[in-house]
Amino acid sequence: MTVTEPSKAAVELVTLTIDGIETSVPKGTLLIRAAEELGIAIPRFCDHPLLAPAGACRQCLVEVAMPDREGNVRPMPKPQASCTMTATPGMVVKTQLTSPVSEKAQRGVMELLLINHPLDCPVCDKGGECPLQNQALANGQADSRFTEVKRTFPKPIRISTQVLLDRERCILCQRCTRFSKEIAGDPFIDLQMRGAHQQIGTFSPGVLNFHVDLPDPVVRTSEELEPTVETATQGAPVDESRGATRDHATGTYAADNITTSGAAMLDESGQPFASYFSGNTIQICPVGALTGAAYRFRARPFDLVSTKGVCEHCAGGCALRVDHRRGKVTRRLAAEDPAVNEEWNCDKGRWAFNWATGADRLTHPLVRDPDSGELEPVSWPYALQVAAAGLLKARDAGGVGVLPGGRLTVEDAYAYAKFARVVLRTNDIDFRARAHSAEEEAFLGHAVAGTGLGVTFAAVEAAPSVLLAGLEAEEEAASLFLRLRKSVLKGRKKVYSIAPWSSRGLIKLSGTLIQTLPGQEAVALGTPAAAEAVAEPGSIILVGPRLTESPGAYQAALALAASSGARLAWVPRRSGERGAVEAGALPGLLPGGRPVSDPAARVDIAAAWDVDSLPTEPGRDTTRILDDAAAGTLSGLLVGSVDPDDLPDPAAARAALEQASFVVSLEVRASAVTAYADVVLPVAPPAEKGGTFLNWEGRRREFPQALTSDALSDGEVLDSLATETGARLGLRGEFAGTAELTQLGAWEGARPAQPEAHVVEPVDSTLLSTWSMLLDRGRLQDGEPYLAGTAHRAVARMSPATVAELGLKPGSTGTVTVFNDRGEITLPLAVTPMPDGVVWLPSNSPGSPVRARLAAGNGAAVSVRLASDTLMGA
Repeated sequence: MTVTEPSKAAVELVTLTIDGIETSVPKGTLLIRAAEELGIAIPRFCDHPLLAPAGACRQCLVEVAMPDREGNVRPMPKPQASCTMTATPGMVVKTQLTSPVSEKAQRGVMELLLINHPLDCPVCDKGGECPLQNQALANGQADSRFTEVKRTFPKPIRISTQVLLDRERCILCQRCTRFSKEIAGDPFIDLQMRGAHQQIGTFSPGVLNFHVDLPDPVVRTSEELEPTVETATQGAPVDESRGATRDHATGTYAADNITTSGAAMLDESGQPFASYFSGNTIQICPVGALTGAAYRFRARPFDLVSTKGVCEHCAGGCALRVDHRRGKVTRRLAAEDPAVNEEWNCDKGRWAFNWATGADRLTHPLVRDPDSGELEPVSWPYALQVAAAGLLKARDAGGVGVLPGGRLTVEDAYAYAKFARVVLRTNDIDFRARAHSAEEEAFLGHAVAGTGLGVTFAAVEAAPSVLLAGLEAEEEAASLFLRLRKSVLKGRKKVYSIAPWSSRGLIKLSGTLIQTLPGQEAVALGTPAAAEAVAEPGSIILVGPRLTESPGAYQAALALAASSGARLAWVPRRSGERGAVEAGALPGLLPGGRPVSDPAARVDIAAAWDVDSLPTEPGRDTTRILDDAAAGTLSGLLVGSVDPDDLPDPAAARAALEQASFVVSLEVRASAVTAYADVVLPVAPPAEKGGTFLNWEGRRREFPQALTSDALSDGEVLDSLATETGARLGLRGEFAGTAELTQLGAWEGARPAQPEAHVVEPVDSTLLSTWSMLLDRGRLQDGEPYLAGTAHRAVARMSPATVAELGLKPGSTGTVTVFNDRGEITLPLAVTPMPDGVVWLPSNSPGSPVRARLAAGNGAAVSVRLASDTLMGA
């Protein structure tokens, strides 16, 4: 069932007069918004359309008159703050444009704000785009009556590794504190002291030692899993120092005293403002009080050229403003897009852009010299000639596997899909450079590919209930997390999560945990608890990356959606994955969701591509491509931007790259793949090309080229490479791929069958639970040390009973080693309310490269022991 918004006819209107103009606005509209509808700009500092009214700065004072009981319009005795007062019938408002009283009040407030404000505009990062500058000119006085010494403070105060505070510039508008509490849910910055001494500051030097008012986490254990969890936990010691207690009658955990937000805060960096969204406070600061360490004193706003952009880091597709100077990106800001990210973005999207300009940036094609074995710079014609000859030879010898990666634009993913079928004559193509399964591919073909714009951000916000299955929203889809939290704070939504423990993000969503063992998500999706979570009409199920490693989970999610009527959406972690599905970069799918196994679909695509025929059999997935390359049955590899450490078995991937007879790599920077490649063809990062991302909604997110560059996109390189082989792709131009894909349209024939049901077998061993953090070891965060400073500290999480089995007493601290026959990882221990016999590790954080060290994923069997330093301390 689709939730619809009320029609305009159902909205109650009130009529008032502003500056002599009669207007009607919806009931509850703030005066400052009503004036904006008429094109009247009232000066303001604390007001922000996405924050609750505060009336803190008093700059927006206007003269207001209201009807009394007899209907006589009488002026209020003093000017009123238009950012906190709502429109009422018959109200008469006079702004600074028509009222000397309003004008005088605004000039007086401006004079007070400037009393202690420093006159350092020439060196302030905000200079040139500062609301205080603009409004001081428009609504202030020409001179000041204040002749005393201005107040000063030591500067800057390092609130975090990213955010710096110049206290004397602060005008106490409270935008930053309100954003931190209302939007991000990270109240680590607030107003301190009173009167003339009031200032912005942090609660304490460390993030772990101050009170945070977060709701108590609620955990609901599914009936199928309850006996396992209950038996293991009954009578076990509980770590009361963490504030966690367990009600054995209901099988729930609750934090009685979340001094550090229970266990959810244990992985913080220790910085006083460890928030994923702290950069937004800098952008909305109306003065230069908050500045970014990466941009501070780097450029002047009027020296910058601004271009629209789209974030390449996750599947949210957040709108950006890319500011560049002298051929280099200087900063990125969140752009306004009400349908997607509103006016916010995460710190990763804001600051992680230096990866494309590192010292290892590839600028020339490289070909491996057969004598020295070293990669040597060569010309483009020679590199394309060698690559084309090698790929054709490998194609005829045993075939070539294509691994494009999951961060491509739609145009580039389409080019890989077309190149594989037309030039290499194979369906051995898979964009999934991560854990994957045949069940996931069947799910994507059945429920995702060719479906167009499905569940949207607005639908998620309006839904009465959202079930997160294998998805950690704050870590894997930051903009989606903010939209969920916005709705939760308005009291319109309940959020449920199928996971082993209540994460920090779930606590901030006041969410309910349907506790499950890793790899058992299919069981949890079939429980009464899951059915109850989406029982209300209009509910939504969001499935995430972890379901790939849970047999039967996709089928269980589809079954739950069918039985409940809930809408279902797939939320991948990477920016290019949804587009790659539509482009046909999968072994069993052609563009537009056409099944490879369907003869009509193949004829359809062959006619559009002007080729005689297409390969008929579904191809190999990523794992089989690499296994067969290592075994020598697959001769060549064509690899896009793939990091072996993201793959299920990085060691096996490196062995495949080493054993393959011919490897061509298309990369922005030197990598673990280019180290094995025979030919390396440099390609452009997003800032140096135009293109389109398809976000998790299925929404097209086009962006233009920001920087002038000689670098070519993947699609243009593949088009040139195809020409060298004697074939034709016809994909020259920025948006040629999307134009051709749009012309093809979505498949209207029979869709692939949904995944088959699986019987989930219980595992009698310690289980690994893992997911990726927003800030981790990913290569797209390279070159940004300030951002890395607020990454969450890697810890190993276990339940109190599991910790007791290792020999640690309740309340003890220590270090544990998680190991298997492939390797081991040693991390500090965090006692957490979670199922017994489970250990959680971050997938790819510093000190915790789970795939690279253990070659294991969610639900894998591992062993745990106390580390040597903990044993010595005991």
